[in-house]
Amino acid sequence: MVKRRVHVAAAAIVSEDKVQVLIARRPSNVDQGGLWEFPGGKLAPYETGFEALKRELHEELGVEIHRAQPLIRVNHEYPDKHILLDVWQVHAFAGEPFGREGQAVRWVNKEDLFNYPFPAANLPILRAVILPTECLITGEEDDDDVFFTKLERALVEDQVRLVQLRAKQLDRKAYLARAEGALALCRKHGARLQLNGEPELLHEIDADGIHLTSERLMNLERRPLAQGKWQSASTHNQEQLDQAGRIGCDFVTLSPLRTTPTHPETAPLGWHDFQQLVETAAMPVFALGGMTRHDANHARGVGSQGIASIRDFWK
Repeated sequence: MVKRRVHVAAAAIVSEDKVQVLIARRPSNVDQGGLWEFPGGKLAPYETGFEALKRELHEELGVEIHRAQPLIRVNHEYPDKHILLDVWQVHAFAGEPFGREGQAVRWVNKEDLFNYPFPAANLPILRAVILPTECLITGEEDDDDVFFTKLERALVEDQVRLVQLRAKQLDRKAYLARAEGALALCRKHGARLQLNGEPELLHEIDADGIHLTSERLMNLERRPLAQGKWQSASTHNQEQLDQAGRIGCDFVTLSPLRTTPTHPETAPLGWHDFQQLVETAAMPVFALGGMTRHDANHARGVGSQGIASIRDFWK
């Protein structure tokens, strides 16, 4: 039996201080009633996602959308249907949201979203809402003073809020010492720290999660981290993206989008192939490989969470 396909536009409406997001409770008499969701609804014939978003939010919440940006597109299989969630992050709107159809609506802190029951298809959206749009991958530095000066500059001046600690030249003892200092700086400035290495590192450093190399990713049979930690991974192709979905990665980097000085021999994906791969991903995807902050809007326009970079932040 061919499943019916349902295309839904949904909104992550973010508060002016970017701390809270608006969610709504599904009526008890509909499918998955009583669960929370991001407001929106099905596209009418010939509507674009953004047109449907504006119409649905006016009908449901009484607001007028002024500015929104693509956040994530989620494909999800239910037993009786295939659903595509076309999710937008709303940055500017007019009016005070309220449940025009009698539904409960609530502003909640982003960090509290996982405390609310959502439909299974919404899990990647929760991650995308919580994650920032820029990720710093630290550069290789022999000198600790230089390293911490550059890291603090990125946290303060660039306001980076997601850091991956990559230091392949260090032995385990030196890496752990650097990770301890990096974690303290990240905590001070409200940033998350991913350790690039084996999951066992978290037994010694209570960082926010682990970033897996593509080799480690492909050798896993199940998710190695508890759900309270963020698990990310490096991916370069469809096989690795599929594996990241199977073992429950919270987000991934996908590279190289462009040719880079560190890997000049690797053929770049380019925007077209990158977008095709992102469409199939089961989690937020950061564009990596020659990316700068000037690419952030383009990256999000083709479905990416944002950009990950070394050179653009490591100064």
